[in-house]
Amino acid sequence: APLIRSPPLAYPAGSVDVARLPPAPFYFLLSTFFRLLSTFPMQILGLQFFEGSAAEAVQVAIAKGGLVVAPSGTCFARLTQDEVYRRALTEADLVLPDSGFMVLLWRLLRGRDITRISGLAYLTELLRRPELQQNGAVLWILPNDDAREKTLVWLQAHGFATTPDDCQVAPIYGLPVEDSAIVEWIDAGRPRHVIIALSGGVQEKLGLYLREHCSHRPALHCIGGALGFITGYQVAIPDWADRFYLGWLFRLVADPGKFLPRAMNAVALPGMILRYGEHLPAAKS
Repeated sequence: APLIRSPPLAYPAGSVDVARLPPAPFYFLLSTFFRLLSTFPMQILGLQFFEGSAAEAVQVAIAKGGLVVAPSGTCFARLTQDEVYRRALTEADLVLPDSGFMVLLWRLLRGRDITRISGLAYLTELLRRPELQQNGAVLWILPNDDAREKTLVWLQAHGFATTPDDCQVAPIYGLPVEDSAIVEWIDAGRPRHVIIALSGGVQEKLGLYLREHCSHRPALHCIGGALGFITGYQVAIPDWADRFYLGWLFRLVADPGKFLPRAMNAVALPGMILRYGEHLPAAKS
């Protein structure tokens, strides 16, 4: 068989015998292997962060159910201070790398990349799934009556068969974060999904409690303020700002009294990444 000549600069030997190249199935298997490898979790501070796209993360959550968390950069210090929060994150079924600050620090201080999946990108992708629009498919746990009203209006305007009975306003929880009434509500409706849109540090503990006490296994999506960005009960964050890790700035400008103290909690993160890297920080006694 004649040889196919290739440019000498590309192949110093001057030619490539295509008959000797590996067959096409080899390349298919190789590309499949690396695609699967890219979705393996990456461990940071003892947490198994999902590595992949928002669409892939949503598919995993739908298939597996269980607890989905997306810790912000302001919440990592709680790993050393709050045993229940620590359990919620280390035992979650899916941990999303939502914190742009963490992603940047991991790159700068450890020289490794992880693809950020913001809570907003994840929720936007989740809400595109037509099965969520079906009657009784989703229950919504919200922080207040204004959030409940605006979420209900937005959902109904966008084709969701959501009723007022599908939306529950959570109380202000003390310690421990437990709610048997919400467990009964979920058990009665048996939804495939529960969206928990509460503050970080509370919603994860509630999600853990619900996973341990509900009679079936819905996907418990702890997405915090992302629902408010979409439905309008929190400041809107443009797509470009979310892509460039600037969502925190919009929230800070909108309500500095509320978010500046939270932002200050993130100052511990660089030292934690330098000291612990992949390992879970030691809990404070």
